[in-house]
Amino acid sequence: MNLKTSIACLLFACLFAVSQAQTSTQVAVTSTGAQDPDNLAKEYFAQIMGVAASATSNTKLYQFIYEWIGTPYRLGGKTKKGVDCSKFAYELYDKVFNTTLGYNSRNIYTQVDPVKKEELKPGDLVFFKIRSRNISHVGVYIGNDKFAHASSSRGVMISDLNEAYWKRYYYNGGRMLTAQHMLAEEEGSYVPSVN
Repeated sequence: MNLKTSIACLLFACLFAVSQAQTSTQVAVTSTGAQDPDNLAKEYFAQIMGVAASATSNTKLYQFIYEWIGTPYRLGGKTKKGVDCSKFAYELYDKVFNTTLGYNSRNIYTQVDPVKKEELKPGDLVFFKIRSRNISHVGVYIGNDKFAHASSSRGVMISDLNEAYWKRYYYNGGRMLTAQHMLAEEEGSYVPSVN
């Protein structure tokens, strides 16, 4: 009996120690703010882009994309039940930058100032001519050669401009000045207007 009581006490002590460790971990997670949706989005994008979470300063942009990741593709769709590339860009610009974009990728391109690939900044638009002479796809650049878009095969996702497929069909980047001014205000820097 004495051995059984000792084993039971030891087992109870181990379970108590594990329970305390889990509780303190949960308290630490809550106190650091990791449960905060903004921090979750920053952590997610930091991992995808291979940068420190502190380098992902465009919280509003990343939060919007984070909430839409995995939304299925639907031609003409504009909700989380289904969305196409131009409507995804439209919704992002409407909610994040309070700016209205055109209704398709070709029309959107007429609203931007062209930007070289190496000069892209988070919030810029990236355009593609996929098996076409005309612009047929649009995405939103998020930094580190990554962009968010609604893919016809996988829905809203993050892709890399350096992947062979996207490199092959890349056409140009574009900048909406309204978006850059809002990002600059969020980051605390000034972006002069371009005429």
